[in-house]
Formats: sequence, structure tokens, C-alpha cells
Amino acid sequence: MPARRLKKSALAPWAFLALPLAMYVVWVIVPIFESFAFAFTKRDSIIYGPVFHGLANFRRLAGDGQFWLAIKNNLLWLVFFVGIPVPLGLLVAMLFNGGRPGSRLYKTLFYLPMTLSFTIIGTIWMWIYNPDFGALNTFLRSIGLDALAVQWLGDKRYMTGALIAVGVWRQVPYVMILYLAGLQGVPTELVEASLIDGASWWQRFRKVILPLLLPATIVAVTISVIDSLRSFDIVYVMTNTKARAAEVLASYMYSSAFQYADFGYGSAIAVIQFLITLVFILVYVGDVLKKESER
Repeated sequence: MPARRLKKSALAPWAFLALPLAMYVVWVIVPIFESFAFAFTKRDSIIYGPVFHGLANFRRLAGDGQFWLAIKNNLLWLVFFVGIPVPLGLLVAMLFNGGRPGSRLYKTLFYLPMTLSFTIIGTIWMWIYNPDFGALNTFLRSIGLDALAVQWLGDKRYMTGALIAVGVWRQVPYVMILYLAGLQGVPTELVEASLIDGASWWQRFRKVILPLLLPATIVAVTISVIDSLRSFDIVYVMTNTKARAAEVLASYMYSSAFQYADFGYGSAIAVIQFLITLVFILVYVGDVLKKESER
């Protein structure tokens, strides 16, 4: 009887996990393998059946200027997604940490962009960027900077930067939450000891707080890098993937596969994006496993 109960208790977690695991396999794992398979097929393989095409799609990528433009734009997203949200999120977390009056309200308001869908965010910023009556150009004209009131989403010189600014605006609150969680693990006795030793605010931050926030920093940087590589939603909502100058890997994959019905080529782009993202995921997982083994 106890052995039977032990067997049932061991199977109970798997019974609860069976449905979500099955859905994960069907909607995530299987499409990943299908994308790898389609990457080696011709344009119309989904319609007329798979026709093996070898490495032709990948050779085509090597000479595709639009693909390399998408890579360049993704690199810009990566640089700004790490270079702005991480330090700014840390700064905001330091300001809101502790029991300052109104800090809970300010944290809630600052986190609000993360609760909005990309459709709402895109709609709001499309209005802000409107060249005629948008809030940004209206403000610039009101302070006499008419020359800076440009076509933010209509000029290829500014389009990518305008889209990145929207993504950064949404990413900062997320990084702030990560650092706020990290600050809860900073021992107060260490900070108090540094105060007794006469350390300045900057010395306390650089020598005590920042080293203890290294795990939160690694998480923030890794997630920001991954988010920058899969930056599709903002580009799709605000340009409908028609702005070729602002295209990233995800939007180029989508337009190739679903707008031009070149499923093999779109799958090849998806494979490249998957492999690039996988590198950062493996680095992050390896760091987490290393820390777990050291405990």
C-alpha cells in the first residue's frame, strides 16, 4: 500500500504537467524543427510539397543586402537595448528603493508601460510621432526647434532610431524591476558598515552595492539582448513591415514568408535568428548553473 501511494505521488506532478508540456511540444518544439526543415526547401514547398533545395537559401542570405541591413538594425537594437535600459533601470531602481514617500506610487506609474500591449504602445507612439499634430513635433515647434520636427516614421534616416526609442521606453521599467528585486538581497549591514568607515555614496555604490547586483545585471543584460534580437512587435505595429529601412531579422523573416510566400527563405532567416539567440541563452543558462553549483 505505501509503495502504491508513493508511485501515485511520483506521477501526480507529471499528470498536471502533461497538458502544458503537450501544448509546448505542439506549438514550440515541433515548429522549431519544421522551420529547420523548411530552411532547406524551395519557395513553394508548403503549397506543392517539400522540394529539397540544399543550402541555396543560406547562400542567398550571404549576398542579400536586405538581410545584412536587418542584421545591422538588430545590432543597433542590441546596443541601445543594453546601453540605455540597463544603467537607466539601475538608476531608477536606486531612486525608488527604500521607504521614500510616494515611492510605491512612482514605481507603479513607471512600470505601467510594461502592462500595455504592443498594439496600444505602437498606436500611442504613432500619434506622438505624427509629423503634423504629434506631441513630439508640436513640442519641438513650440520651443523654436522647427528644424528638428521631422518625419520620424517616414524618413529612413530616423525610422530605426524612432522605433528603438519606443522599445527602450518599454524596456526600462522591466530592468528597474529586476534591479529592485536584486536590491532586496543587498545586506543592510554591509551598507551600514561602509557608512561607519566613512565611505561616500559613490564608494558605497561602486564597492558594495554594484558587485552584489552582478547576478541581477547578468539577467538584465541577457534578457535585454534576447529582447533586442526578437524585436518584431514594435516594428510590425508601427510600420506594418513595409518600412524596409527599419527591418530587423524577425520582421524580414515574417515579410519573406508571409507577404512574399517565400517560406523556405523565411525559415532560413528564422534559423539564423534562432542560432544567434541560442548563443546568448546558453551563456545565461551556463551562468545560472555555475552559480547553482557554487552554492
